[in-house]
Amino acid sequence: MASFSSEDQAMLQAMLRQLFQSVKEKITGAPSVECAEEILLHLEETDENFHNYEFVKYLRQHIGNTLGSMIEEEMEKCTSDQNQGEECGYDTVVQQVTKRTQESKEYKEMMHYLKNIMIVVVESMINKFEEDETRNQERQKKIQKEKSRSYCTDNCSDSDSSFNQSYKFCQGKLQLILDQLDPGQPKEVRYEALQTLCSAPPSDVLNCENWTALCEKLTVSLSDPDPVFSDRILKFCAQRFSLSPLHMTKEVYTSLAKYLESYFLSRENHIPTLSAGVDITNPDMTRLLKKVRLLNEYQKEAPSFWIRHPEKYMEEIVESTLSLLTVKHDQSHVVSEKILDPIYFFALVDTKAVWFKKWMHAHYSRTTVLRLLEKKYKSLITTAIQQCIQYFELCKTRRAEEALGHSKHCRKKQKTFYYLGRELQYIYFIHSLCLLGRLLIYKQGRKLFPIKLKNKKGLVSLVDLLVLFTQLIYYSPSFPKMTLATLSENYSPASMVTEVLWILCDQKECAVECLYNNIVIETLLQPIHNLMKGTEASPNCSETALIHIAGILARIASVEEGLTLLLYGANMNSSEESSTGAHIIAQFSKKLLDEDISIFSGSEMLPVVKGAFISVCRQIYSTCEGLQVLITYSLHESIAKAWKKTSLLSERIPTPVEGSDSVSSVSQESQNIMAWEDNLLDDLLHFAATPKGLLLLQRTGAISECMTFMFNRYAKKLQVSRHKKFGCGVLVTQVASTAAGGVALKKSGFVNELITELWSNLEYGRDDVRVTHPRSTPVDPIDRSCQKSFLALVNLLSYPTIYELIRNQDLPNKTEYSLREVPTCVIDIIDRLIILNSEAKIRSLFNYEQSHIFGLRLLSVICCDLDTLLLLEAQYQVSEMLLNAQEENILETSESNSDNPYPWPMFSSYPLPNCYLSDITRNAGIKQDNDLGKLLLCLKMSDKQTEWIVNCRRQFCKMMKAKPDIISGEALVELLEKFVLHLTESPSECYFPSVEYTATDANVKNESLSSVQQLGIKMTVRYGKFLNLLKDGAENDLTLVLKHCERFLKQQQTSIKSSLLCLQGNYTGHDWFVSSLFMIMLGDKEKTFQFLRQFSRLLTSAFLWLPRLHISSYLPIDTVDSGIHPVYFCSTHYIEMLLKAELPLVFSAFHMSGFAPSQICLQWITQCFWNYLDWIEICHYIATCVFLGPDYQVYICIAIFKHLQQDILQHTQTQDLQVFLKEEALHGFRVSDYFEYMEMLEQNHRTVLLRDMRNIRLQST
Repeated sequence: MASFSSEDQAMLQAMLRQLFQSVKEKITGAPSVECAEEILLHLEETDENFHNYEFVKYLRQHIGNTLGSMIEEEMEKCTSDQNQGEECGYDTVVQQVTKRTQESKEYKEMMHYLKNIMIVVVESMINKFEEDETRNQERQKKIQKEKSRSYCTDNCSDSDSSFNQSYKFCQGKLQLILDQLDPGQPKEVRYEALQTLCSAPPSDVLNCENWTALCEKLTVSLSDPDPVFSDRILKFCAQRFSLSPLHMTKEVYTSLAKYLESYFLSRENHIPTLSAGVDITNPDMTRLLKKVRLLNEYQKEAPSFWIRHPEKYMEEIVESTLSLLTVKHDQSHVVSEKILDPIYFFALVDTKAVWFKKWMHAHYSRTTVLRLLEKKYKSLITTAIQQCIQYFELCKTRRAEEALGHSKHCRKKQKTFYYLGRELQYIYFIHSLCLLGRLLIYKQGRKLFPIKLKNKKGLVSLVDLLVLFTQLIYYSPSFPKMTLATLSENYSPASMVTEVLWILCDQKECAVECLYNNIVIETLLQPIHNLMKGTEASPNCSETALIHIAGILARIASVEEGLTLLLYGANMNSSEESSTGAHIIAQFSKKLLDEDISIFSGSEMLPVVKGAFISVCRQIYSTCEGLQVLITYSLHESIAKAWKKTSLLSERIPTPVEGSDSVSSVSQESQNIMAWEDNLLDDLLHFAATPKGLLLLQRTGAISECMTFMFNRYAKKLQVSRHKKFGCGVLVTQVASTAAGGVALKKSGFVNELITELWSNLEYGRDDVRVTHPRSTPVDPIDRSCQKSFLALVNLLSYPTIYELIRNQDLPNKTEYSLREVPTCVIDIIDRLIILNSEAKIRSLFNYEQSHIFGLRLLSVICCDLDTLLLLEAQYQVSEMLLNAQEENILETSESNSDNPYPWPMFSSYPLPNCYLSDITRNAGIKQDNDLGKLLLCLKMSDKQTEWIVNCRRQFCKMMKAKPDIISGEALVELLEKFVLHLTESPSECYFPSVEYTATDANVKNESLSSVQQLGIKMTVRYGKFLNLLKDGAENDLTLVLKHCERFLKQQQTSIKSSLLCLQGNYTGHDWFVSSLFMIMLGDKEKTFQFLRQFSRLLTSAFLWLPRLHISSYLPIDTVDSGIHPVYFCSTHYIEMLLKAELPLVFSAFHMSGFAPSQICLQWITQCFWNYLDWIEICHYIATCVFLGPDYQVYICIAIFKHLQQDILQHTQTQDLQVFLKEEALHGFRVSDYFEYMEMLEQNHRTVLLRDMRNIRLQST
């Protein structure tokens, strides 16, 4: 109480006055004090402004501050209890938390405090009221005298407008109205009584004790033959629904529902029969439909507010509704005539069962609805299923025209407002379909199945119902001239069923339980089976039905579980792979594209059917595992062929002439052809989503057109595809990982647009914001406004793309740059942002520091690819430029300054200061080990070749797990030499033929290496000396080895003419594998080259030694033309495939970041993990792949991603995943730590991987 000040007291008094003023009318109208207390207790239920009162806000805040943390703790306890035990409802949790809170010490203290302060406030208000009352008495006397003077001349009477003045509703008044409403009273008296009732405030009517009797009287009066009177009663009910509190509207609703229930059950009322139909112009039908519509409108509104009231109110509304909808007439006295049930009339006013959708949306009401359906009203579901079955039987027996009430042909023959029996049946079918579809979404709704039907043997299961829905699509009638515009906006059976199935597909748990099983998929594919066999799909199957089926299949294929089912079926080990959904869809799509199906030839809808089914295939082949299944069908060739044909047609379309009658027809035709052409380009583009798919796209020759199409969508800010959630980032990254892709991106204008957008953000900023809100000075290396452009450039500038875009191009180095001169290419970015070696370049930048830091930051990331570093060094001497700039910017400081915040010394020449070099364990001699001796002994025993290989590999794995550090130095040299020598002696282990090579050192001495190779040699020797592996003279020896390798590999290369720079000569990067092997062999050039000649015969060489297959004659010519290495289209393809299967979170993180795992893996593998792994781990990587097979290259990358999983997820959130992966070393990763994991991967995936790796020479499909 000490903290309760006079200001607090005054504030609370003001709050209470506001509250009392607002509820004054309700309290003063109460007949007793008890009633007034009851009104206040239920104020929240009756007053819509309850939560806006300041006093209520004050109490809520005080409770939150006092008990908030305790309530949260109790909620967490209840939640944890739920997870451990059985599932319980929301109400149960609330009750438990409330009980524990009310029993707590804090609650009792809070209540004591509130009680004390409220006593003080109220007493103060009472005292003040008494003082004010005394003061006002004299004033009231004066006012009374003035009123008495004017009373005689003031003609006023309250009797005619009592409800509009201050007259309050009382017991006697209501009783009088009840008497006046009696049917025996004159019409005028009843009208006046009803008018008086309609004018009364809801609160006055509510507080009368005769309210229940009034409801009953009004319900009886609804049957009054006088239409005007019954309409006024409906108007009164409508007013109560819109103005009254829930417990009042609940009574009105339940009374109206009971009235309708008794109306339908009464034999005295004329309920139309099904055969007679419904004439809604009939006055009786009009009144009945008005009552049904009024109920239905309230049904749709009630869920928005009934959660604020006790559950019993909602239960009564739900139960009265279900009771009404399940009313069944006693048909025993009628044999042939079916009397319409209430459900038919509800279907008329709410065909799509919107009321049920809203009731099922919230857990609060859904629980009650499902409980009542299960216990008492399951017949509602039963009749809905029966109605669907009956409609299906009608369609099946070819009486479809009679079943379809939506037919315009039938409508023209009948009256405008008359519904035939078959139309009513159809409307009820749509209502049943929507109701069942909504029911299946929820777990408790699905638990109601299986259901027993009358006159049917067996039970109807979920699968049975889904099969019925599916069959309705292609058995139900369709409109012969259905256009695309109306395809999604009609009440045709196929459209309605498709809409329901789409909703089910979007609910993962529901889709898994209902749709993802072989029976439903086979039913969906049945008409396709029949079409491919040359028979009719079904009695009524049409192009429209096939489009609907394709739409459902596309949704199924866009979800992982659905895709797996289509690819492998329910039994993934099934031997009949060609019969799975994916194969059937691919076969059908190929036949459509190749026009092998004649049944739809000439149809206007045929392109739409083709597009719909190719869209399903696109969902499949845009994934690695899906492409593996569909690759045998060569869909890329069929789509490319169709695109080229359509492209020629679009060129031949005549230009419309103004005033000609053919303008509209030509315009429509051209639009259709252009739309089909874009659709086909989109289909081709999605092959670029995977590494192997990109190879197939490159073979079609349409990659440039696809990139232009993608850029046009990007420029228009359009989504790449309906089912693609994260834009075109992954596609761009995949494409930019190849030379041809990089060139295509440049031709499309994508690179130009990206750089222009970057320059705009970096140099100019957003003009519309800067005027009123100046930008803050950025403190991060990359300003947030440029982050997106920065990451896009990082994705784009892989080594193959950089090589194509800047090779042999000099920097402009102009003497003057205009401020309006905007960079448009990569060379410009290097010239204007990175190599700022002149005053002219510096003066041309508005934001010199920020822009230059951006350029240096970009340089830092792209140079993590060592080939890129060497290329930039060779062409532009980047290191020299940076050292010179550093020398010019060194400040002269005292060496003894201990307060220097930057202790790293600046330098402007090589070698680096020692503090910049990491401490690395230098090469040391390793003692001979027993296990190593056993392995070396194994290498000498080669009587049984197969058994010998298995023994060697087993012993190698044992050593890697137990003593990995032993496998290094001279021991590693001996292991590799002997193992490869023995393997090459076995013809079954040799993948490439033996090549005779006779050149000597003298023959190759005068040959030249590329500048990139020469710089790579210097880097290798420097690294080797740092590790104590190489000695003086190693540079010349490595140069000779690389020259021998180039000549040796030239003997196995083919001649090719290509516009790609990377195919115009020798391998464009440095040979990191040969450099690594040279260091492993401790600088022995003879051993190194001898090993390489033997190793080149093994399959592993194709994947470890990248120059091995550069323009190789062993590869198909179309693969060579593409410029794409097998490491990309094979190894990284399977890395992505296994990553999705083994580490789905990591795979999703890559896609959310707009970055492809294939690009970083290609970079790792190309440079033999230099710059990322310690030297011993690089040795183990090479040794593991040599001993255990090339597929271990894939397993090691997967193991790395497993090692980095938490870091990857974290950097996905900070939106710098690609920067992290390219810049950071693989800290803590050891190949030996993941051997058991890799062995598990080998057991699961080796068969498929090795088969595909062996097929690189036959890759052309």
